Amino acid sequence: MKLLAFLFTLSFLSTLTWQGDFNTAVTEAAKENKLVLINFSGSDWCGPCIMLRKEILESSTFETYARDHLVLVRADFPRQKKNQLDAAQVKRNEALADKYNPDGKFPLTLLVDKNGKVLKTWDGNPNEPAERFVAEIESVVNDNR
Repeated sequence: MKLLAFLFTLSFLSTLTWQGDFNTAVTEAAKENKLVLINFSGSDWCGPCIMLRKEILESSTFETYARDHLVLVRADFPRQKKNQLDAAQVKRNEALADKYNPDGKFPLTLLVDKNGKVLKTWDGNPNEPAERFVAEIESVVNDNR
């Protein structure tokens, strides 16, 4: 019984999975009737990206909402050698940026439907509480039902 309680607690402590492949994410979103949130980030050099991640995307409010309503994709463009991604992931991120972030804005966060249509864009760090960020997503969800 203690093991079961531990595993249950652990499931809530685990962080969300961010996909690296947009095509896989869209397929999953279609199957689960969810939207896709894409976050373009410079995880080791972009101050606003780091703040967005810490203050909103890693908050319990966002994680609780996202777990049931979103498929998450992170297109990261690190600069430090120790953080470099494998060549296949770099290629996927660059292809995604060509389509959705041709101006190279960081951070850039997009909410898209299962067909890849952009429903909402956050250009830069929204500088708002996670609760308000989630409320904006929920508003888009409600408008597209």
